[in-house]
Amino acid sequence: MSSPTPSFADLGAPGPIVEQLAQRGITEPFPIQAAVLSDALDGRDILGRAPTGSGKTLAFGIPVVARMDKGTRRRPSALILSPTRELAEQIGDELRPLAGAMGHSVAVVYGGVGYGNQHKALQRGASLVVACPGRLEDLLQMEALSLADVEQVVVDEADRMADMGFLPAVRRLVGATSSDRQVQLFSATLDGPVSKLTKDFQREPVRHEVGSTEPDMTLAHHLFWSVERSDRVPHVAQFIDTAGSTIVFTRTRHGADRLTRQLDRHGVKAAPIHGGRSQNQRTRALESFASGRVKALVATDVAARGIHVDDVAGVVHFDPPEDAATYVHRSGRTARAGASGVVLSLVDPAAKRDAERMQRELGLGRGVGEADIEVVRDLPPTKRDSRDRTRTPSGGTARGVDTGGGEPAASGATHASSDAGHAAEVGSGRRHTSGEASHGSRPRHTPQRDAGRPGRSGGAELTGRVVRYERRRGFGFIKVKGRNDVFVHMSGVRGEPQEVLAKGNQVAFRITKGRKGDVAVDVRPLGAAR
Repeated sequence: MSSPTPSFADLGAPGPIVEQLAQRGITEPFPIQAAVLSDALDGRDILGRAPTGSGKTLAFGIPVVARMDKGTRRRPSALILSPTRELAEQIGDELRPLAGAMGHSVAVVYGGVGYGNQHKALQRGASLVVACPGRLEDLLQMEALSLADVEQVVVDEADRMADMGFLPAVRRLVGATSSDRQVQLFSATLDGPVSKLTKDFQREPVRHEVGSTEPDMTLAHHLFWSVERSDRVPHVAQFIDTAGSTIVFTRTRHGADRLTRQLDRHGVKAAPIHGGRSQNQRTRALESFASGRVKALVATDVAARGIHVDDVAGVVHFDPPEDAATYVHRSGRTARAGASGVVLSLVDPAAKRDAERMQRELGLGRGVGEADIEVVRDLPPTKRDSRDRTRTPSGGTARGVDTGGGEPAASGATHASSDAGHAAEVGSGRRHTSGEASHGSRPRHTPQRDAGRPGRSGGAELTGRVVRYERRRGFGFIKVKGRNDVFVHMSGVRGEPQEVLAKGNQVAFRITKGRKGDVAVDVRPLGAAR
């Protein structure tokens, strides 16, 4: 018999924080929180690995807020470093109520906006600063703050910091804090540059890991087309035009540059990203891709380690992967955080057996078929594809710019549902023949939003309890006090849908208008960062 999950109070969280969490419906710690809190509250250095949606923000945030001293003018006592503006804002939003309950204030600083409000927040004496490295270094040079009194440091998503070239700045910033500091470091991977950061700045860290390090391959549709090499470029161009934002993998830098030029000639705006490009060139390519100014990134395997962009619609293996592990690593760039996606492998006719062997190894079914763009057209749109279709002519910045669930349905299944009048919301699936088994079959849908407009709630976050979730169909309903149950589709979930939408779970979400009424989007478990 397993022991009951300890409460936040059992783990040592102060009463005001426990009460504030309870007001938000957060009463039971997630696994990473239960693992980390006691050690972090005791002041020990933490080395943590946890996936998006696991609740790691509260895992490191509760101890920081509980242990930090009152900040004085321009001299905070705690620092959280984030690789992106979006993540910094999410962390600040999550921790600000807890800090307020303990009599502290929070300042969030990042680039791309004016300095005025950030200066004012620091001058007022913020106890906690949540910051992106570049802007924080600028503020230090302006003498807008000092880090000398910082005794708690968190480096969140350290692997992304490394990919984006921020580690030198991170080292300088951590080095500017108190020598008696506590350091918590969280990362999706704990080796390579992250390991060296740990060695240099942590003292006997306690290591906590939750969740798998491998992407869930069932979240994407996997297509294998037999195509002669000389015919591949037009097929790739057509795929990108149909699927939307796509990362295309080649084996060599020269191949990436050549394919980029060829796609441009076919009317597909693309950008190469590989080790032969400068950091500024790679950063501009990622920004252009994430904002939709270019529709495809053409990447080598090594360069792909630095690609962290949300809602990528598709992945193309233009050159075959070296092995199954490389296929998984490449393909994991789409269908992330509960979204869906499509993965296309272009297979030389002479290499069909190799492709089928890899399919068996990865449990992807078997079969290499002829190129059929209609299969891609019949797939409902991914999150990114939907957003691209509603972008205004003037463009706009996409979410998830990182520069600065369910199981597959059986073959032949359809995904349309008549529940609560949302058949049109879920969409209809394509009936596959046995010869198309490798195409996969899984519901994929994101409710369409009016471009540039929030849902009826005006963007306010709501909370509720999951009262129903049909895993195979990919939708369910959330009960909200004082209103009708709200429809939710798996594509609107941040994290693993079957875990987040388990019956009885408390979730936070926002409302948008679907064709048949209100639809929940940005759904996350209570206690996880948005």
